[in-house]
Amino acid sequence: MDSRLPAHLEVAGLIRSVEAAGGFATVLSKGERDAGTIMIVVPENGGNSRVYERMPQLDGTRQWHCSYREDPEKKQEFLDYLNRRGRQDPDLWIVELDIAQGERFIGLEMNSG
Repeated sequence: MDSRLPAHLEVAGLIRSVEAAGGFATVLSKGERDAGTIMIVVPENGGNSRVYERMPQLDGTRQWHCSYREDPEKKQEFLDYLNRRGRQDPDLWIVELDIAQGERFIGLEMNSG
């Protein structure tokens, strides 16, 4: 039996947590309500965005992993990546967390540098 929290509840919780901390979060793409995959976009000062997705681990758990970083000189490539991922997986939720050190809301520490 899968003990995973339904996607819509996890997304709602993320949004509430970010807003309670003084930030802004928005759903860029709404996926499948219960079993959809969640992808998190974390911008830094309006750019230099990073994308996080959960990846399966050898022990059967799923951990957040940075799957894509925006090149400030190629902003369109970042948008193309998000659009492509959305087309590849119609169940995918894409959520942007617009707050300093947004990674902390998915249990990651912000890397400096």
